[in-house]
Amino acid sequence: MLILSVTQINRYISFKFKDDKKLSGVMIKGEISNFTAHRSGHFYFTLKDKESSIKAVMFKSHAVNVKFMPENGMNVIAMGNISVFERDGIYQVYVTDIVPDGIGSVYVASEQLKAKLQKEGIFDQSAKRLIPQMPVKIGVVTSKTGAALQDIINILSRRYPIGELVLVPALVQGEGAADSISKALIQAGKFDCDVIILARGGGSLEDLTPFNTEKVAYAVYNSSVPVISAVGHETDVTIADLAADLRAPTPSAAAEVVSVSKEQLNGNLNYYNEKLKNLIRIKLNNAEASLERLTERLIRFSPQFKIENNIRKFDDLQKRLDFAFIKIISDYENKYISRISQMEALSPIKVLKRGYSLIYKNSNIISNISKLECGDIIEIKMSDGTVKAKIITEEDI
Repeated sequence: MLILSVTQINRYISFKFKDDKKLSGVMIKGEISNFTAHRSGHFYFTLKDKESSIKAVMFKSHAVNVKFMPENGMNVIAMGNISVFERDGIYQVYVTDIVPDGIGSVYVASEQLKAKLQKEGIFDQSAKRLIPQMPVKIGVVTSKTGAALQDIINILSRRYPIGELVLVPALVQGEGAADSISKALIQAGKFDCDVIILARGGGSLEDLTPFNTEKVAYAVYNSSVPVISAVGHETDVTIADLAADLRAPTPSAAAEVVSVSKEQLNGNLNYYNEKLKNLIRIKLNNAEASLERLTERLIRFSPQFKIENNIRKFDDLQKRLDFAFIKIISDYENKYISRISQMEALSPIKVLKRGYSLIYKNSNIISNISKLECGDIIEIKMSDGTVKAKIITEEDI
């Protein structure tokens, strides 16, 4: 019996797989699991159904052409060749192409990109800018031969002839359209436009592919001026629509947004006229109030006001001084009267009127007899006058 090595057996089986034409270019439907996007660019995963599974690998040379990122749980149809990996002795599918089962790869790629940009804040309402009501210069990024441009021109010429339209032509379909749109948006921003309309007529999802690219989304988001996206018809919402500052359902609707009709303009003029009158009235009232306050301050701090104020203070002090002087005089008068009353009560005259007399010798009052001698001349003061007398002894009487 022939004895073979493991390598020989695996290689033999590998040749058998390669010789079987039914295992070449096979299409397998299943659910993705254990998916790994290796840093080398290769995809490794397992395809399974309810009863079985098979390993799969998709090398970088084929993976770069996939328009979406495969995920676990996704139902797909994989196309490729079944062969044996000789080193491990296992067979697997070498995938050359893969598409979602039931929905297109373009749709899947678009949804995945939306989720990514949503996390990065590209669609945040807080980042949206206001669209100017009366733009002077309106940039239009679209095909120069498309119907979208004619619709915009017709609307603006009828509703808003004072606006200047600046066309920045771009490819809106096919290979290179995403780059063309991105460059046109940057160029339009350099033309000092007040607003930019990114426009295209309707089309299939595949036709709108450039407007569902990351490059165009960032070009819209990073535009130096507000962008109105008017791509497709009302039911078609692209990533460019979500990234723009405003989405218009059609190019004609975008033109109406940036233009003001005569009726609207007249209404705006009347509104702003009344608003201006109110502002002027408020300004005048404020100015009058300010003038009154300044006049009051000028009066308060003027020399004349200070002089008059000092005169009033002087008059007040004079009155207070007069009042104080009168009070002091009155107090002294009262004290004087009181003292006079006290003095009168203690006056010797009153004592004399009661029958008493005062005896003086040499102008000195004599209070006892021991101070008198025979022959002294004395004065006797009584209530009604003074008499002189001489001191004599009893023998002289």
